[in-house]
Parts: sequence; C-alpha cells; structure tokens
Amino acid sequence: MPTAAAHRYRARFDRVLRHIERTLDGDLSVEALSGVAAFSKHHFHRQFVALFGLGVHRYVQLVRFKRASQRLAFRDDPILTIALDSGYDGPEAFSRAFKSRFGQSPSAFRAQPDWAAWHAVYRPLSMTLSMTRMIPMPDNLPPIAVVSVPDIPVAVLEHRGDPALIGESVRRFIAWRKATGLPPRLHATYNILHNDPEQTPPEDYRLDLCVATDRAVEPNEAGIRAGRIPGGRCVTLRHIGSDDGLRAALLRLYHDWLPDSGEELRDFPPYLQRVRFFPDVPEHEAVTDVFLPLAG
Repeated sequence: MPTAAAHRYRARFDRVLRHIERTLDGDLSVEALSGVAAFSKHHFHRQFVALFGLGVHRYVQLVRFKRASQRLAFRDDPILTIALDSGYDGPEAFSRAFKSRFGQSPSAFRAQPDWAAWHAVYRPLSMTLSMTRMIPMPDNLPPIAVVSVPDIPVAVLEHRGDPALIGESVRRFIAWRKATGLPPRLHATYNILHNDPEQTPPEDYRLDLCVATDRAVEPNEAGIRAGRIPGGRCVTLRHIGSDDGLRAALLRLYHDWLPDSGEELRDFPPYLQRVRFFPDVPEHEAVTDVFLPLAG
C-alpha cells in the first residue's frame, strides 16, 4: 500500500501529466514542467525518467502525436492545423517527424492507418502510465450509484477480432453516423463490452459500437444493424480520463462494490456511455460512464 508521502510525490507528477495534456500548445520545457511539479529543475528530468521510463521531451512528443493521430484518423481537421497544433512550423517538418515515428506520412495515416505500428508505439507508454499514475486517495474516488435506465434503442456496429484494429471499426462507424445524420451532440454513444481483451484470444474479442436512435436502420455496407440496450437497474460510476483507466474503474465495481452490495448481475454485458471524447477534449478530460446491469 503506498504511503501518504508516496501519494503526495505521485500527485505532483500527476499534476505535470495533466498540465501537459491540457496545454499541448504551450511551453512544455523541463524548466516549465519542473515549476508545475514544484521540483528543482536540476533534478526534475531524472525524476521523470525514473518514474515513467522515458524523458520529458519524448513524452511530450508522444502525447502530441497521439492527439494528432486521433485527429487524422477520426476527425476532418486540416493537416496544416494539426501540424501547427503539434508544435511544428509547417506540414513538412510535421510529416517527417510523424513518418519517423509511425512509418506513415500523415496523409497516408489518414487514408489507411497502420494500427499495428500505432499500437507498437503507444503500448509501452500506456503500460507505464497505468502502473505509475497516481492512485486516487479514498476521498477522491468517483461516487458509485444504483440507477434505473430505460430501454435504449441503438444502431450497432459489431467489432469482432483483434482489439488493436478497433480503430478501423470506429472509422467506419463515424463515417456511417455522419452520412446518416446522427451526431454525438444529439445521439448518445455507447460501447458494449462483451469480453475482456486481456483474457480473450484476439480472434474472439467482441465490442459493440452503438449510437442511440429510434430510426429504422436501413441496409448498409458498413454492417450496422438495429439493436437495443435493455433497460433496468444498473450500478454506475463516472470515469474521467483516458481509456487506460477504464479497467481499474470496472475492477472497482466488480472487486470492491459488488461483493458487499448483496446485488446480483443481470445477464447482459457491462457497457459504457461516451460523454466527452478525446481528441475533442484533452485526454484527461474525457468522460465515460460505466454501467453494470443488475438483476431485479
């Protein structure tokens, strides 16, 4: 169990990570970030490397490229705008740096992302952050509530297969939503989690991408069909931050809340409602509501 001193130490670095995500277009030098953490600039870089396993400059570049790649894959922002927002003077320098990292130019990535290369770049970073992010103190944990949820008619795109390729399903889903006129601001977005990617062979993995709509779903090339999230009682909590923390949020419901609750689970998978999306908001401000369906 981490000591109070360890919590305080990690909290100062958690403040740095959030500052980086919030101010990707600003001054993210060692000097500036050491000030955010209130550590000496003479030691900060070594402290950062010791905790996260990579240097400050590389970490900042990876976070900027993560936002840039998400915008390239899932949004229509011009490449010039993305380059400038990533700290480059123009698209040429941005393209060279992006290609050296991912093996594709920004335009090639936008046309057909190489998700295997993308995950190879970010998997070590995700693992590092999941192990070293500050563990919330008990009074900082999000509240858990039992709620009644109505039936939710949805249009569903079923992703089956390697979870590393979900990005392609997301792109197809977004394109269909745009063509059909179902924007996220008017039609809620859900994910149904049929199994655990860490415990399921890649070929058997399944996740449903859903948009709330009571419209008839016409036959389409995207493979989207009509479906329903059944209403009833659910236990829910709100997760704020990147998807790297969703596993911990689910574990808190299954491991901490459920055994003491006296409740039984309904025969329907856990699901998520995506309330605020990265890259539309900084990753640490993304909002996801987690639901476990309850019996009775």
